[in-house]
Amino acid sequence: MGTSYTHPCLPVPRVFPKPPIPQLPSAFLPPYLSLRSLFCLHCSFQASNEHSPTPTTNNYNHLIQSLCKQGNLSQALKLLPHEPNPTQRTYESLIITCTRQNSNFYAPAIDRCLLVDGFYHDPFLSTKLIDMYSHFSSLDDARNVFDRTPDKTIFVWNALLKSRVMAEEGEEALFLFREMGRNAVNFDSFSYSYALKACLASSLQVSLVLCRVRQIHCHVIRHGFDSRVHVLTTLVDSYAKIGKVTYAQKVFDGMPHRNVVSWSAIIACYAKNGRYFDALAIFGEMMMMKNSEIVPNSVTMVSVLQACAGLAALSQGKLVHGYVLRRGLDSVVSVVNALIAFYMKCGSLDFGRRVFDTMTIPRNVVSWNSMISGYGVHGFGKEAILVFEEMISVGISPSHVTFVSVLGACSHGGLVEEGMRLFESIEKEHNLKPQSEHYACMVDLFGRAGRLDEAVKIIEEMEIEPGPTVWGSLLGACRIHGNIEFAEKACSHLFELEPWNAGNYILLTDIYAEAKLWEEVNRVKKLLEERGLQKLQGCSWIEVKKKLYSFVSVDELNPQIEQAHALLTQLVKEAKEMGYIPNTKVVLYNLEQEEKEKIVLGHSEKLALAFGLISSDKGEVIRITKNLRLCEDCHSLTKFISEYTNREILVRDVNRFHHFKNGLCSCMDYW
Repeated sequence: MGTSYTHPCLPVPRVFPKPPIPQLPSAFLPPYLSLRSLFCLHCSFQASNEHSPTPTTNNYNHLIQSLCKQGNLSQALKLLPHEPNPTQRTYESLIITCTRQNSNFYAPAIDRCLLVDGFYHDPFLSTKLIDMYSHFSSLDDARNVFDRTPDKTIFVWNALLKSRVMAEEGEEALFLFREMGRNAVNFDSFSYSYALKACLASSLQVSLVLCRVRQIHCHVIRHGFDSRVHVLTTLVDSYAKIGKVTYAQKVFDGMPHRNVVSWSAIIACYAKNGRYFDALAIFGEMMMMKNSEIVPNSVTMVSVLQACAGLAALSQGKLVHGYVLRRGLDSVVSVVNALIAFYMKCGSLDFGRRVFDTMTIPRNVVSWNSMISGYGVHGFGKEAILVFEEMISVGISPSHVTFVSVLGACSHGGLVEEGMRLFESIEKEHNLKPQSEHYACMVDLFGRAGRLDEAVKIIEEMEIEPGPTVWGSLLGACRIHGNIEFAEKACSHLFELEPWNAGNYILLTDIYAEAKLWEEVNRVKKLLEERGLQKLQGCSWIEVKKKLYSFVSVDELNPQIEQAHALLTQLVKEAKEMGYIPNTKVVLYNLEQEEKEKIVLGHSEKLALAFGLISSDKGEVIRITKNLRLCEDCHSLTKFISEYTNREILVRDVNRFHHFKNGLCSCMDYW
């Protein structure tokens, strides 16, 4: 039975069924647009179209769905009161269109109409509603829909779980996951994927995140989901994001079936964790697959380009660029951004700028950030600022990363006043709050310029708690200028904030060694041993004739070492005659000068340079990448070698690029 009445604008009487409507609190019934309002809207619509053919009630569902497909949500809502029996599919169309068009104004109206028409009990539509509210970040509304749904299927649970993950509420999502277990909900593959992502979204320490990821991994195995490609791929990605490359590789190796997402995940795992050779090797395996469904996509190519950039493998990256063009992937903005970053990190500023200037798709903030960062690491601070100003002039709002890039450019270029102006504009002109990374840039800016007192003052006046990046910047500046007092101050915080970072101990020993405080050097070395920490071994890469070669310091197993040492010995002899004096202060041992010189002669970047001179064609630019900061002695000797051999040499260390030519370096000895 139902109540029948005639609306003046309706061609036939409309009958409203009377399904049982739950007694819900007002919070469940959004007030923005009532059914009466919808009828009024419909009257207006009919009045403006009175000469148009009037559809029959039998096809209103079809018309509403058609309007939704066309993206005409407001017209679809105007017709909704005309339909006496709206279907599940009609409401699904309205919800999906509302979500796609970001029309959160209409969301409460759709929700309320759905309730009135008796669909509150429909778990399928509840799932869609939760997804819609999640898209609008209306988490309370999403929870209300969940709570009022009597039949909570796995899809309803997963929708709410996903909403918490998307909002980066990791702890709340994990609590919900445990609640699912307590309610004996049968998990599916998506439940585990969302739970793993929730672990990564939590604010816990890496060790605790790893523990939770492994617990979920065990749960996956116990419940027979260890053959599901979707779950295992998420596990690979989860282990990768917490730096556990070995675990990720084991999961990948044990996968019974792999798709393009799986392959892309393991390539990204290696690329993002600095295992660039392995990333390119896995990509080579992927390309050898004879499965037509496993074809590299845009996500794959971004990671491959990141690996090429990490090695400064220009020739390899150009081949990848060709593949991108052949596949038409240059229409994907993330791929083009990766290309820009790749060329910039390989020292090919002209190519990077050309890719940027010829983009056929709209540039986003990442595109501009890549250009700013690229100029910055090459020491072209003024050019980086010009690009930043151009970005502002075309209406692109800077992000926090933008300011890290442009402030870093000021630091490498010694542009103190410009850096101060830009730092002040973060909040005053762009309504952003300075973060720890921005303060670290300012500390680095003043520190490199030798203004250590001002750098310390910035830290003392910070509105947020200084993190390891801030104290690390101060320690790095103390290393450059040999300031023991501030170095000890920085390390007193760093040893507490990141006790596992051996680099901080090494920098402090460098400062003590330069001051010839050997007792202090031994004390810090003892701390390293007690905590089981090891100094990161210096490693350098060079690309010769489209092949990549790696060298580590004091590398006795490399077959090219004998020739490289012989050439280096000759070059050092010639350089000494030109005025070169070996700088051995990086040797943290109280040895004779001759022994120290032998140690610095074995640095990985020198070995790579000698190999490049032996193996490359005359006049070819030599490109070297190092995983640590370029030491003063290697910097000095490379300047002499560039002049003596009349070769252009590019060295990218962990901080910036060095262009050596005719006995000079682009950094002007400021790095």
